[in-house]
Amino acid sequence: MGQPGLSHTGLWLSRAMSRCILEPRPPGKRWLVVGLGNPGMPGTRHSVGMAVLGQLARRLGVAESWARDRRCAADLALASLGDAQLVLLRPRRLMNVNGRSVARAAELFGLTAEEVYLVHDELDKPLGKLALKLGGSARGHNGVRSCISCLNSNAMPRLRVGIGRPTHPDAVQAHVLGRFSPAEQELLPPLLERAADLLLDHIRERSQGPSLGP
Repeated sequence: MGQPGLSHTGLWLSRAMSRCILEPRPPGKRWLVVGLGNPGMPGTRHSVGMAVLGQLARRLGVAESWARDRRCAADLALASLGDAQLVLLRPRRLMNVNGRSVARAAELFGLTAEEVYLVHDELDKPLGKLALKLGGSARGHNGVRSCISCLNSNAMPRLRVGIGRPTHPDAVQAHVLGRFSPAEQELLPPLLERAADLLLDHIRERSQGPSLGP
């Protein structure tokens, strides 16, 4: 009998991931793409990075292939993008300690910080705005700060997804942890599409390049 709660697809994916970890890979042809968020809180602004990962998985045809990996306390899905392989990751740890899952996955797949993409919410950009940032500080984001600490590097490319900042500072926590309003939800589908486009285009370009740097 298989592990409780692990489907046949999950068992296949676990074996596939084990093979990927053990087999040699062409340099720069595997990327870890992480959607930062809080597990069990879909639809909230703070978990918009996980929503982007869901859209990315649908675009890549692996939306039904998520499987739990207890080694890194995360849900993983493997996808192909041309000659490159994408490891999609949704941590099962809370935002403030997401970095432990990310660092463990990077270790298992033999990836450097430069090969890890972080997708996360951004207070200082309005909803609908996207920005790809190549390394740098956490800018006050606790999930990014955890990743920087656990990977011992700030070189990870990040896709910042605007969620807007409330006018009153005391409202920030409720805003971040709250769900998108009905009006905001209407803006999400095209935003998630554009976010997936931006990620895929950037990864394609880097996969064809001679170096691992962003």
